[in-house]
Amino acid sequence: MSAAEAEPTLIGSVQRALRLVDIVANSPRPLPVKMLAAITGLTPGTTYNLVRTLIHEGYLSSEPDGLVLGSRFPAFQHETDARGVFLARVRAALRDVTDELGATAYLSRFDDGEMHLVDIVDAAHNPRVELWVGLQSSAHATALGKQILADLSGEDRLDYLSRHRLEELTPRTISDRRTLLTQLEHSPGWTVDQEEYVIGATCVAVPVIAPNVTASLAISLPSDRAVVDRALVSKLQSTARRLSLQLGADSLDGSNPGSEFTI
Repeated sequence: MSAAEAEPTLIGSVQRALRLVDIVANSPRPLPVKMLAAITGLTPGTTYNLVRTLIHEGYLSSEPDGLVLGSRFPAFQHETDARGVFLARVRAALRDVTDELGATAYLSRFDDGEMHLVDIVDAAHNPRVELWVGLQSSAHATALGKQILADLSGEDRLDYLSRHRLEELTPRTISDRRTLLTQLEHSPGWTVDQEEYVIGATCVAVPVIAPNVTASLAISLPSDRAVVDRALVSKLQSTARRLSLQLGADSLDGSNPGSEFTI
């Protein structure tokens, strides 16, 4: 066998591009190009050129806070548990909501008995509510958390509330357990927090339910401009249903893609 046959020619640029895609696919958060360069040891110029090509071909997608997988990434056509695929699904859905409604969009998830904030996409003119109290300690006061509590079984709901204090975050917070349980039991399929978490902000949430996924999709609006009507809720529910179907097809497990991140 000749040396040429024993050692096939490898295209270095292709190897480097595939490594970038692999890193993004396994990241639970969007990755800035500079961080990719630092991880791989490539020069910033080489990294930017490779990323530009991968975006053009649809294998990566650029978000304001970094790179996520693009729509042509092969795993989107097959079942997978890659955290990057989960993030890309979520980011695309939140981006749709933000673009259509002009409101900051959020996704939270229930995992291992706790609430986790998965991702946020900011609207240009309606920035996010500053999460001065973490979701694990404020689920009772947020539309995100209350929607998940409403979707839990009665046993799981009581277990969660027995482990978390119902702190009064604003004068509008429902901190009485019986009152909160009554509200959750009569949820119409969507929830609202009207200045319960922070004065000046109204949030609306709808469920995102799929195998191994119990989550909620929400938006926040300034209370003085918030119009919570059937049209608004229907738009949120439509996006949530699409996301539920996508996540159900992925059959995510074990990778814990819904871990909370620092904001």
